[in-house]
Amino acid sequence: MEGRAYSFSLPTFNPSGKLDQIEYALAAIAAGAPSVGIKASNGVVLAALRKQKSILYDEQSVHKVEPITKHIGMVCSGMGPDYRVLVHRARKLAGQYYMVYQEPIPTGQLVQKVASVMPQCGGVRPLGVSLLIAGWDEAHPCLFHLYPSGEYSGRKAAAMGKNNMNGEFFLEIRYNMNDLDLEDAIYTAILTLKESFEGQMAEENIEVGICNEAGFKRLTPAEVKNYMAVINTLPADRGLMPHRAMHKGFIHTALFPPCLCLFPRAKRY
Repeated sequence: MEGRAYSFSLPTFNPSGKLDQIEYALAAIAAGAPSVGIKASNGVVLAALRKQKSILYDEQSVHKVEPITKHIGMVCSGMGPDYRVLVHRARKLAGQYYMVYQEPIPTGQLVQKVASVMPQCGGVRPLGVSLLIAGWDEAHPCLFHLYPSGEYSGRKAAAMGKNNMNGEFFLEIRYNMNDLDLEDAIYTAILTLKESFEGQMAEENIEVGICNEAGFKRLTPAEVKNYMAVINTLPADRGLMPHRAMHKGFIHTALFPPCLCLFPRAKRY
């Protein structure tokens, strides 16, 4: 009963030095659907799994990968209603910046402004979401990870949500930004999510967004299906997580021998 006395007030630390409300928000994120972000040499990929609630559910009515400006997008893990609050706030902040300076808001400044909103929801509780924000600034890609405490950090790659530790480990042994282009990053993101998915993953279960010099866009289900088709044709044992001692390279060298390392490159973004 004594421990609960600290859980009703956001600014009150418990005896162990933690904020209970932040811990509860992190628990909500850990139970959410997995999301992943990967920064490549020429862009950023955001991807997320969607829970199929029912065959009657219109999967196109709500999105987890959302554009904020022409060159900025975000994805979340955690509570959907809280995410909508942040999407609306981020778009409003970006619009206000443009009205004053007549230029798009830099990704870093938008991240700072959104991070200041996250620890409070009407002054009562932190927002129960973690965000990955991708952008394109001054001819280079950027990726930021935001936490419900208001903390944020630049990332090369990140995984959030359920089984996020497995996703982080999967990325650690495959990531090499110097050798990773945008199309390779899309395959890597889908394979990372596939590690956390139970059953047969299809294009209805996943959303993918890409950000490069041309701007931010959400891939259509047909485009995602094409990537899924390539992945599903691979031998089953190629998708298993290799031993930590394996060479830390990008997806081609980490999953396939040299003779099998090339994915089809029919279209570039």
